[in-house]
Amino acid sequence: MSTHSFSRLWTHLIWETFAREPMLDKRAAAKASAFLKEYSLQKGIYMKINYFNADHTHALIDLPTRYSVEDVIKLFKGGSSYWINHERIIKGRFAWGLGYGAFSVSHSDVSRVARYIANQEEHHRKRSYSEEYRMFVRRYGLEWRAEENH
Repeated sequence: MSTHSFSRLWTHLIWETFAREPMLDKRAAAKASAFLKEYSLQKGIYMKINYFNADHTHALIDLPTRYSVEDVIKLFKGGSSYWINHERIIKGRFAWGLGYGAFSVSHSDVSRVARYIANQEEHHRKRSYSEEYRMFVRRYGLEWRAEENH
């Protein structure tokens, strides 16, 4: 038996629009979500689910061995912003902000996190994106610095 590279690294990715502008209406968000799902398959990245909000995006992926988290974020942000602008699904120029969140997910929690992502609209009736992101940062024992979050 030859040795192959295997991994199972579920990762919950979160990134925001430039200046947290609510750039995507529901129609544009649905189109961008469908694009990203297909794009991830083209790049060999299994995406369980993604959800585009007006000002931020969530994606749950199984990180392949050939990519780093940074590689995936660059692909997703670059590919989707290019596509959104090229297809003109919004008025004006679309851009993602700097930075992202990448949070590990145990295999046993994949279904729970996928439900959380699917229910974004309901979550954001109770909690803003800033509150949500701050919660993730704290839950994972990271230090929150407001000045870095723009």
